[in-house]
Amino acid sequence: MANANEHSIVKIASNLAMACFISGLVIGAVYYVTAPVAAQKAEEMKQESMRSLVAEADSFADIPGEEGCFAAQKDGRTVAYIIPSESKGYGGKIKLLVAVDTEGKVLDFNILEHNETPGLGDNAQKPDFRKQFAGKGPELLEVTKDPNNKENIQAMTGATISSRAVAKGVKEAAEKAAALAKGGR
Repeated sequence: MANANEHSIVKIASNLAMACFISGLVIGAVYYVTAPVAAQKAEEMKQESMRSLVAEADSFADIPGEEGCFAAQKDGRTVAYIIPSESKGYGGKIKLLVAVDTEGKVLDFNILEHNETPGLGDNAQKPDFRKQFAGKGPELLEVTKDPNNKENIQAMTGATISSRAVAKGVKEAAEKAAALAKGGR
């Protein structure tokens, strides 16, 4: 009887190993076929996101030595910079893509990833908050709760930490873009 159990365990183990091997082959084949399509789609989404930030640009060129940074170009001349940025908000990392003109003024930004509180911190991606940044240089990208202060960024109600985190990320990107415009790194 022990001999029958041994054969049964070996048979089950070999069947399980064969099923795992075949599953691995299928997953590998699917990845091999879909990986180029996924990479192309990711590139299209990145281009679309950058185009939404700098609509006037006709192309986006990598900036050598600056990973993830792009020069938005129109007719071969740089009109803006697209700079990735990251800061810590209330719910964790906030990843941004910031468009800054060649004079260091913010054009717009997109929040790529966040984990902020729904209805509070996640309002940072809404137009009412985002439009406060347009046309401002790094020196004005400070958060305030004073409703009479129209120069700086008004904090979102109930989301001061998120407001400050977004402003910090945008400010760092604007400073980096200003340095790139002057030929620095």
